[in-house]
Amino acid sequence: MKIPFMDLRSLHEGISEELRDVFDRILDKSTFVLGPEVQTFEQEFAAYVGTRYCVALNTGTAAIHLALAALGIGPGDEVITVAHTFIATAEAITAVGATPVFIDIDPISFTMDPTLLEAAITSRTRAIIPVDLYGQVADMDPILEIADHHGISVVEDACQAHGAEYKGRKAGSFGIAGCFSFYPGKNLGACGEGGAVTTDDAELAQRIRMWRDHGSSKRYEHVFPGLNMRMEGIQGGILSVKLKYLDLWNDQRRSAAAAFDSALAMANIETPTQMNNRHHVYHLYVVQSDNRDALRKHLADADIETGLHYPTPLHLQQAYRFLGYREGDLPMTERIKDRILSLPMHPHLKAESIERIAFELQESCYVS
Repeated sequence: MKIPFMDLRSLHEGISEELRDVFDRILDKSTFVLGPEVQTFEQEFAAYVGTRYCVALNTGTAAIHLALAALGIGPGDEVITVAHTFIATAEAITAVGATPVFIDIDPISFTMDPTLLEAAITSRTRAIIPVDLYGQVADMDPILEIADHHGISVVEDACQAHGAEYKGRKAGSFGIAGCFSFYPGKNLGACGEGGAVTTDDAELAQRIRMWRDHGSSKRYEHVFPGLNMRMEGIQGGILSVKLKYLDLWNDQRRSAAAAFDSALAMANIETPTQMNNRHHVYHLYVVQSDNRDALRKHLADADIETGLHYPTPLHLQQAYRFLGYREGDLPMTERIKDRILSLPMHPHLKAESIERIAFELQESCYVS
């Protein structure tokens, strides 16, 4: 039997009636864009994250983009981030006309290495975007301390970390803004696209609301040329339903990760590490092996789906060749790109599936 990488069908089966109620309400009221369902979700998600405000948007990419735009970051400015992330992190930087500056990652957590920040800061640095990767928050205290010392804004890319914690605080509550994606496969996913910015800054929140709606706070009155990045009413309602289950689903992911840890303890494979003072929610369960490609092929032959997150780091992508980075510039990022393998991970992953995946991995290690 095939083991899928993710299983949204099982996720939705238990809450299908609640989801259908959302569709019925939206159809009845015709509140298809923004509206009361989105407003309710904004309030609920802000309370969940622990911030004063949440501004709902159409994608996670838009969240990072508009956070930077609302901070006034643009041409001539630099934004420091990592190359081991999805391209949306850097796309948002270039979308506002700024320049991404990539630094290397910590070898254990794969998140931004704070010890490399000082050397990357210049007179043009306007923001730092740490990425909460695979469901684990970056090492925020030293990042925030360095940023504060230099008067630089921190925009947290929490697109993979719904419900994750760092020293008891939720992802998305650090820095000036937290940015989330609600792509369907995320720990908190819409039935379509979605995103949000969380913040304690009232002025920034209002500025982002205007940016998402053509630079307007009043119909047909436009203060500046903005964009159309509004959340649909249906997605707001769906996310409110799913938010009630997020902690349960995260606990189920953590249980699955613990089962993987135990089952793979004797295999010649490096399993993920939950760092001290962090609560990992395992958006992805990523292992490492020097024989990654052989492992992946063996699993595929056994009808087990896997993923690569991410096979080519951003500083080596053609899209960012103009920045002038070369192979060898980010040695840790480049080392892991050929070693990492994402195993199936979702709240309804069964114990027998975990056992079978572990067996096949051990078999592959023995054969290789």
